[in-house]
Amino acid sequence: MTKWRRLAIEAGMEFFRASGAHRLAEPYTRGLGAILMFHRVRPRLEQAFEPNQPLEITPEFLNALILRLRQRGVEILPLEAALSRLREGAPGAPFAVLTFDDGYRDFVEHALPVLERHHAPFSLYLTAGYADASARLWWVELEEAIRRLDRLDVIAGGRRILCEAATAAQKQSAFAEVYAQLRAGDEAELLRVVTALSAEARLEPYALTRRLCLGWSELRALARHELATIGAHSMTHARLAKVNCESAIFEMTECRLRLEAELARPVPHFCYPVGDPTSAGRREFELAARLGFASAVTTRPGTIFPEHRDHLLALPRLSVNGRHQSLAALDILLSGAPFALMNAGRRVMAA
Repeated sequence: MTKWRRLAIEAGMEFFRASGAHRLAEPYTRGLGAILMFHRVRPRLEQAFEPNQPLEITPEFLNALILRLRQRGVEILPLEAALSRLREGAPGAPFAVLTFDDGYRDFVEHALPVLERHHAPFSLYLTAGYADASARLWWVELEEAIRRLDRLDVIAGGRRILCEAATAAQKQSAFAEVYAQLRAGDEAELLRVVTALSAEARLEPYALTRRLCLGWSELRALARHELATIGAHSMTHARLAKVNCESAIFEMTECRLRLEAELARPVPHFCYPVGDPTSAGRREFELAARLGFASAVTTRPGTIFPEHRDHLLALPRLSVNGRHQSLAALDILLSGAPFALMNAGRRVMAA
């Protein structure tokens, strides 16, 4: 996320907090419910340099979030039940689906006990290469490399990035600059730059994956859990729109085949890696349909409306951002008002 986009989001959230306008808009903008997106759940580390902190929430906030959902009369549904309600147009209370991406080890350590305590169903979108420790958490790798380095000198996006990275503020600035260039480029460029920085920092990328992600034996136990739904999240977490069609098909089909073979259960649902319009678009939605997935989720922000029954392979989600761990922010997001404003009143953004 760019600095200016982040500032715009902060300003928008502050507007709704101060004005309460989301409460007036909510009956018209809330829709049928929301699919909530989480990544990591763990206690706050309180480090000065935490560029990936937006991808984390604490177990305490997850607990408070579930309590607030139920206080608001929101029904926490398994993914299949929410999709059935959407397809059939069945009446019911507003719903929420809780989805967790990638397959981090801290899900079992910190999120699962909270979900079990509240008997809250959840969906796990798993990257098969993380379970194999054959794929890379490049954004974490980038963070850890910059944490170890005091100076950066790399070519990214066709230009040289030469900067000091001795202090936390310098590291944050360096991360933001490199990350922006990597997100704008293709997968080969991304891996080239991160590989160079990891080598300089003496990082072992696959050891990082093994440490942070669940292996197959742990995932088999999770797949049998009564609250769990398992979805596919590609083989290597490649941004599908950035690779050729053959590679995208491999990422989607091979992940599903591996998950079904290892976990001994059908995997009919998909989650596009990164999932924004630059990473998943019309081609990827059509591939998901052709490959027979029953649903697929993006990271495009928005709530679920009846019109989404015709776009089950391009469903929006609400990101539960580590920078906004407050129930007031959650209420604003669940109202749907920010997305009605952001999308100029359009309920479905599936192009």
